[in-house]
Amino acid sequence: MASEDRFGYEWRKYSTILPEYEKQFQNWITPFKPKDFNGYDILDAGCGMGRNTYFALKYGAKSVMGIDNDEGSVSAAQENVAEFENALINLKSIYELDYKDEFDLVISIGVIHHLEYPELAIKKLIGALRPGGVILIWVYSLEGSEWIEKLVSPIRKKITSKLPISFLHHLTYVLSIPFFIYLTIFNTQNKYYQQISQFSFDHLHSIIFDQLLPEIAHYWTKEEACSLLKQSDLREISIHKPPNGMGWTVIGKKK
Repeated sequence: MASEDRFGYEWRKYSTILPEYEKQFQNWITPFKPKDFNGYDILDAGCGMGRNTYFALKYGAKSVMGIDNDEGSVSAAQENVAEFENALINLKSIYELDYKDEFDLVISIGVIHHLEYPELAIKKLIGALRPGGVILIWVYSLEGSEWIEKLVSPIRKKITSKLPISFLHHLTYVLSIPFFIYLTIFNTQNKYYQQISQFSFDHLHSIIFDQLLPEIAHYWTKEEACSLLKQSDLREISIHKPPNGMGWTVIGKKK
């Protein structure tokens, strides 16, 4: 099963926009604030079931186009943003983007680190921006996730990413139980763990399932993440650590 189909299975299973998703979104877009979406034409690249598209619309975007490479994800996203007349969800690969100078803001959250050709994807996203437009991506960080890269990634690469998807979904229920108990019982100084300790068991299970699902998952250092946007047609590149301490938010402006 191709990676996009595996994520499609996930987003069909977990297609409801939960209240805590908004805080997650605000973490990922740091240092952007909700007001920074107001009045913009936005592209959400790799929209999944549409939760980030939904919040961009809620924050006053002029229009939002979400794209994804899986029919199940697109269908879920269309349902989740159906109340907004200024939303459009298309079935399209990032690699096949043919939009030129059409958007004020391009966001791609939790997507680029799963791609075989991240540099090509970034080039396509920049091409879709108008001059002066902004690209914002959120990707996995190696810093803070060293144990995942060392212990979990080898298992994901060799085993779990190759398991039948429905079997993996049931297997991760078992794996989620001790982690859920740990978060419930023990106080931790880890900001991310503090955040997800407030989540339901089903939400926590979806996170573990998501970690063990894909064929590709890059964990980038700060320098590597920043270099993703160091292209000749971008300026004012900045990189930020979200408040929960997980991942990198990288931002650049098109010349």
